[in-house]
Amino acid sequence: MPIEVLRTPLADQQVKTLHRERQKRVIEFVRDLEARGCAALSYRLTGDSPLDHLCDKHLGGRLRAIVAFESRSKAWLLLIADHDDRDPILNVYAQLYRLVGLEPEPSEKRTKPPCCDDGGVAPELGAHAEEIAARAIELRKTRKPPRNSHQRRRHPS
Repeated sequence: MPIEVLRTPLADQQVKTLHRERQKRVIEFVRDLEARGCAALSYRLTGDSPLDHLCDKHLGGRLRAIVAFESRSKAWLLLIADHDDRDPILNVYAQLYRLVGLEPEPSEKRTKPPCCDDGGVAPELGAHAEEIAARAIELRKTRKPPRNSHQRRRHPS
């Protein structure tokens, strides 16, 4: 069954800052997600709800996609950003924790179970997925990514 994939305005903004090759990876991923649903994702996140209902996809290098399934036929692409612990503002997981209003848990507690359950079904969030997507609009308003994501700000030593 095909999946309808919706992108948050924040994800759209993030994709626009990517170089063409990275944008192509996102487009390929979205097509795969539309065709295969949760099987297109790397793993499900762990932690308090709603984290345990969100799935992650590694798109090459540090680039990650975070997805929430509203239903079996509808998914939200919440975030597309780098996993970069050196940048606490633009790091995809820091953005995710702000988005869901939780504090990060110690990394030793994290596991990476498959996104789909044993029956091949995605972890559904129902209307809560749309609420998280709506919060992404507010996050987008408070922090704009750099014009060129390949240019890094220098951190003082």
